[in-house]
Amino acid sequence: MGKNGGFLTPKAISNRIKAKGLQKLRWYCQSCQKQCRDENGFKCHIQSESHQRQLLLVGENPGRYIANYSHEFHSGFFSTLRRSFGTKRVLANTVYCEYIKDKDHVHMNATRWVALAGYVRWLGSQGLCEIEQTERGWYITLIDKDPDSVRREMESERKEKMDLDDEQRRQKLIADQIRRDKEKGIELPAPVYTELVRKDEEEKVQVSFNPAVLAEKKKVLPPSILVTSSKKQPDSLDEPDQKRPKIETPVLKRTALEEVREMEEKRKEEQNRKDYWLHEGIIVKILTLKLGEEYYKKKGVVIKVENHYQAVIKMLETNKKIRVDQAHVETVIPALGKKVLVVNGAYRGQEAILEAIHQESFSVDVTLLTGSMTGTRIENMIYEDVSKLA
Repeated sequence: MGKNGGFLTPKAISNRIKAKGLQKLRWYCQSCQKQCRDENGFKCHIQSESHQRQLLLVGENPGRYIANYSHEFHSGFFSTLRRSFGTKRVLANTVYCEYIKDKDHVHMNATRWVALAGYVRWLGSQGLCEIEQTERGWYITLIDKDPDSVRREMESERKEKMDLDDEQRRQKLIADQIRRDKEKGIELPAPVYTELVRKDEEEKVQVSFNPAVLAEKKKVLPPSILVTSSKKQPDSLDEPDQKRPKIETPVLKRTALEEVREMEEKRKEEQNRKDYWLHEGIIVKILTLKLGEEYYKKKGVVIKVENHYQAVIKMLETNKKIRVDQAHVETVIPALGKKVLVVNGAYRGQEAILEAIHQESFSVDVTLLTGSMTGTRIENMIYEDVSKLA
């Protein structure tokens, strides 16, 4: 093909392939909205007459242009956050990477924010997002102020409160029924175990089969085998054994009250089991070396919980305050008779007394001090569900 082959020349195809992907930010002119492929192309562009005319227009009122670019950047970024992530807690850099996939996006160097961290802090100051700075970077959580969303959230809170009131009434009813049964002296029958004893030692053990099953087997077998098997098979196989004693094993039945209580505990477990467990006022132990050896394996009191997954801890020995993530701490099991807080599970948020420690199963027994089940002993709670109170 000739030099001016047009649309299908190798050079034209190569240029189109290069133009598809994202180019380097330093070779992009926001005022002209032109992306250059290399340094030479960018140098030629800034020396062009069209670029010089555009700079004269921007120079007349630079504040208005920067404000427009900032508004467009915020609209695109916030729209990406709302559409792709909703109200989830997400890394700000992840949202930014999703936003710049659009080739025609507004670049941040044309806005009034120098870096992404400055824009994230601005979102927090405007009350648009909940922001949180961690070791990995800035996390943001969208605050949904849509009227329909606010109305649904209020209805959900009202329903949850009604369910909680109903649950407390049911727990009180169950506790009253248990107390009345104890006053009446009603106890469950103890299981009775018997030995397998043969009355006659000379009695032969015979096995009987279902005649219907034997008939099916006879249909499948060939005639030669049927003749042989019919001669060897005793007559007692076709008749049920009436002499063999039958031993019945007693089945321990649960009362209706116990079944209702078990169902309630399962429902509460599903409702209150969360992936976060930090509470104010509990004592935890630091497990990470990233904060320094002076904090490793040391204990502190949680004085503030932020966004469910982070906490401000005051160290017991030095009284220093640090901010750590939930993954870098663990619960503390005190001595017997001390007060603990149930941090997760069916009885989440209730205080209790530590009654027993089972080291082989990594669990404890506690007696509840608050809530509708006050005085109830809960057995075999795992270490991660309780922590010492300060």
